[in-house]
Amino acid sequence: MELTLALGALAVVLAFAMFRPRGWPEAVAAVPAAGLLIALGVVSFDDAMVEVDDLLPVVGFLAAVLVLAKLCDDEGLFHAAGVAMARRSAGEPHRLMGTVFAIAATTTAVLSLDATVVLLTPVVMATARTLGIPSRPHAYATAHLANTASLLLPVSNLTNLLAFSAAGLTFAHFSAVMALPWLLAIAAEYVLLRWFFRRELAQRPTAHVTPPPAEMPVFVLVVLALTLVGFAVTSLLDVAPAWAALAGAVVLGVRGLVRRRSSVAGIAAAANVPFLAFVLCLGVVVTAVMKHGLDDAMRHVLPTGTTLPALLGIAVAAALLSNVVNNLPAVLVLLPLVAGMGPAAVLAVLIGVNVGPNLTYPGSLSNLLWRSVVQRERLPAGFVEFSRVGLVTVPVTLVVAVLGLWVGIEPFGVR
Repeated sequence: MELTLALGALAVVLAFAMFRPRGWPEAVAAVPAAGLLIALGVVSFDDAMVEVDDLLPVVGFLAAVLVLAKLCDDEGLFHAAGVAMARRSAGEPHRLMGTVFAIAATTTAVLSLDATVVLLTPVVMATARTLGIPSRPHAYATAHLANTASLLLPVSNLTNLLAFSAAGLTFAHFSAVMALPWLLAIAAEYVLLRWFFRRELAQRPTAHVTPPPAEMPVFVLVVLALTLVGFAVTSLLDVAPAWAALAGAVVLGVRGLVRRRSSVAGIAAAANVPFLAFVLCLGVVVTAVMKHGLDDAMRHVLPTGTTLPALLGIAVAAALLSNVVNNLPAVLVLLPLVAGMGPAAVLAVLIGVNVGPNLTYPGSLSNLLWRSVVQRERLPAGFVEFSRVGLVTVPVTLVVAVLGLWVGIEPFGVR
C-alpha cells in the first residue's frame, strides 16, 4: 500500500509538472503530495527533513545561477550573442548552425540549460528569421544542447549539482573528467543534426541583412569569468559554490539596479521560488518511493564496476528511466544506488540523465519548457518529430560520451 501511494504521488507530481494546467507552477502539486505522504506515514518526517537538508545547498545554488543568467540577459549578453551569430553566419545556414552550437554549448555549460532554453532559443529563432533561414534546425540545436552540453560543469544542470555532491570530486576535477565526454557528445550532436536537417540547411536565405557590429558586454563577461574561478576556488576550500554564484549575482544585480536595466521584482522572479519548492518536495516523494521497494528493484537492474560495458549499462538504464519518470526523479533514484561504486558510476548516471532526455519530451523539464518557447514563436514541434530527432542522435551521443568517460578513468583517477 505504501509503495502504491508513493508511486501514485510521484505520477501525479510528474504529470502536473509536464502539463502545468492553467500555467500553475509545479509546486502546486508537489507540496501537497509531499505533505500527504508525510501525514500518512509513507515517509517519516525525519527522513523527509534529511532529504530536504541534503538538497538545500543544491537548491540555493540553483537559485543563484538562475538569477545570474537573468541579470546577464538584462545587461544585453544574449542580444549581443544574436548579433554575433548573424554576423558570423553571413546568411549561410551551415555557418549559423556552427555558431549556434558554439554559443549554445557555452551558454549551457556556464549559465545552465535554463538560460539556453528560455533566453537563447528565442534569440536564435529571431536571428534565423531575420536572415531568411529556416529556424527549425537551429531551434532543435538549442533543445539538444540544453541537455547534452550540460555535461561539462557542476553548475550546468541541476542533475550535475546532485551528481557533483555524490561523486565527491572538486569542481576542477569534475570538469576535467567530463571535458572529453562533453566534446564528443557535442561533436556527435553536430554531425547528426546537420545530417538530419540537411535539406533545410541547404536552402538559400531569402533575405540579405548586414547586422550592426555586436557590442559585447565586457563587464558581464569578466564577472562570469571571475565567477567560474570562484566556483573552483570555493570547491578547493570546501566552501559551498553557491557563495561564488551569489557574489556574481550581487555584482551584476547592483549594476543592473543602478543602471535601471534590472528591477527588484525581476530579480526575485528569476530565482523561481516555486520551482525550488518543487525540487525539494519532489525529493521527498522520491524518497518515499525508494524506501518502499524501488531501490531494491533498480539495484538488481544496474550493472556494477567501471568497465566500458558496465558504464554503458548504467548510462543506458539512467537514460531509459529518465524518459519514463523524467531525469530529475531518475537521478534522485539512481545516485544513492551507484554512489558506493565510485565517481565513474556516478558520472555514467549523469551522462544517461543528461543525454537520454533528448529522446522524448517527458525526459526533462527543459524539453517541455523548450516546447512552450518554440510554440510561442509559432514553430510546430510535435511529440513524434521530437522523438524522431532524438532516435537519430541519442544512441550515438550516449555511446561516445560514455566512451569518453571510460577513456578518462585512469588518467584522472576516478575509479
